[in-house]
Amino acid sequence: MAGRTPTRSLADVADAAARVFTQRGYREAGISDVAKALGLSHGALYTYVQSKEALLYVALAWTTGPELLDGLRTPVRLSSEDEIVALARRWTDTEQFPRLTAASGRRRIESVRAEFGEIVDELYSFIERNRGVLALVAQCARELPEMFQFWFVQRRRGIFDDLSGYLRKRIRSGHLRAVPDVPTAARFIAETVAWFAWHRLGDPDSAMLTDDQCRTTVRHLLTSAFLGES
Repeated sequence: MAGRTPTRSLADVADAAARVFTQRGYREAGISDVAKALGLSHGALYTYVQSKEALLYVALAWTTGPELLDGLRTPVRLSSEDEIVALARRWTDTEQFPRLTAASGRRRIESVRAEFGEIVDELYSFIERNRGVLALVAQCARELPEMFQFWFVQRRRGIFDDLSGYLRKRIRSGHLRAVPDVPTAARFIAETVAWFAWHRLGDPDSAMLTDDQCRTTVRHLLTSAFLGES
């Protein structure tokens, strides 16, 4: 395949790969599926990537930051699957939750309603702006052990733990209502936000809902549930 002139950009390949992997998962999807989506032959795709692992790498680079493709030489090669996890780790390192962290360490509170609402908004914004990469990572991590360990066990569960710690602190101080189980309450908050900020887009019956409507209503309802209407 050496010497063949690529007919599509690496960004085109990465975008198509992200869509195919998100829809079909890592194991089921193949290089030929991405080639078909691009209107290329199976062999032509090897002018862009050396392997299926490299194809997932460029898909992840595209969804986390399209500018990451600029420094890649084609055909893209990987030394190991660890590079995929390392790329996901670099992405999560840039996506922090400063309002949740600050609230968890704060002793004096001016308004717990405002504080709690800001945490909900922060989580909503994170999911809303990262819908594409979250869908890709969640789908493929189920089939890649190292990615599963990083995403589901370390990062995602870590967010739930941080949110649980905040809830416990404010429940003990009397600022939030007591709940039967704090980890379940933390998951309830996160999954409610995730459905409206992300998963609702896959529900044709929810197409009429806008992001602004969902964001405002989710904040109102969650705040009311944990603090009351007053």
